[in-house]
Amino acid sequence: QVQLVESGGGLVQAGGSLRLSCIASGSTFSINTMGWYRQAPGKQRELVATISSGGATNYGDSVKGRFTISRAKNTVYLQMNSLKAEDTAVYYCKIERPGFRASWGQGTQVTVSS
Repeated sequence: QVQLVESGGGLVQAGGSLRLSCIASGSTFSINTMGWYRQAPGKQRELVATISSGGATNYGDSVKGRFTISRAKNTVYLQMNSLKAEDTAVYYCKIERPGFRASWGQGTQVTVSS
């Protein structure tokens, strides 16, 4: 089992920045991809960014150039700059390990006021 604890969400004005963190604990061996997804009210959960164990990154089109994903050991970060009202959502951390079902965090609310 892997436990994920997210932090860093909150309320920020448009144009501002936030940094999300997600710490994995438990059976963290062989963690491969770590990532962030988000879900706004009435919308489907969507990809924000992922990062592989080798450091390869992938971003959703709406956040390219504004968000940066990084990782250190069993922690994944999401630096969010130039935030927009449409970035308002619950942000979820996700980790993947070969041979295991993906694990999700409980989510952290990000609210951007315009």
